[in-house]
Amino acid sequence: MIEIRDLEVRIGDRVIAAVPHLDVGPGQCVAIVGESGSGKTTTLLAILGLLDEAATVTGSIEAFGVRSPSTLRGSKIALVMQSPQGALTPTMRLGTLLRRALALHGVRGRAAADRTRQALRDVLLEDEILRRYPHQVSGGQAQRFALALALALGAEVILADEPTSALDVTVQAEVVAVLRRLHEERGLAVLLVSHDLALVSSIADHVVVMKDGQVVESGPAAEMFAHPAAGYTRELIAATPELPDA
Repeated sequence: MIEIRDLEVRIGDRVIAAVPHLDVGPGQCVAIVGESGSGKTTTLLAILGLLDEAATVTGSIEAFGVRSPSTLRGSKIALVMQSPQGALTPTMRLGTLLRRALALHGVRGRAAADRTRQALRDVLLEDEILRRYPHQVSGGQAQRFALALALALGAEVILADEPTSALDVTVQAEVVAVLRRLHEERGLAVLLVSHDLALVSSIADHVVVMKDGQVVESGPAAEMFAHPAAGYTRELIAATPELPDA
């Protein structure tokens, strides 16, 4: 569904992200992990064509066989950001926002209503949330609404940029549960950016580790967590706090 080959993003002489090879298949969850500034989010934005004009992008990015994935933005591919409340128009009810997004992609009337109801059910939200403004919902509800918007638009690949980092632990669990169910039951493909290795280990099929803009290790999640090859990967795993048994 997404194929990246020899991707390189530069600003001036500096390489911000270099990804030689990355594939996301149907129903697969691929996670990109690493510290801040490692090139994780830059890779997502390159796929969507949302990088600053100062950035130079070389290499090949294809999605659904299309060499310009940005043309599929909001339909086949959707971005769920770290803090969705900051991306939602504060003066617009959520229902109005959703209807306008669907209309922008040619979905109106009964079709839009049907898609909206199904998408809300899929993320365990009640219809009444559509009457609220962004400031009237919790962070977890806003994140699930962002997922519902992507589903209503018909997205088959979700690019999730640190989707739980702005949430408390209990709400994180709710959002992760919804993501995992959509991934497993609906066959939704997910490209997840996260520094939370506990989250990654619970949902990802494949992991790409980045440091200073470079991929240092890539492979099946279970194998990588059990037998990390790169020293940096071992450091990341060792730095993950473990809660004591109750």
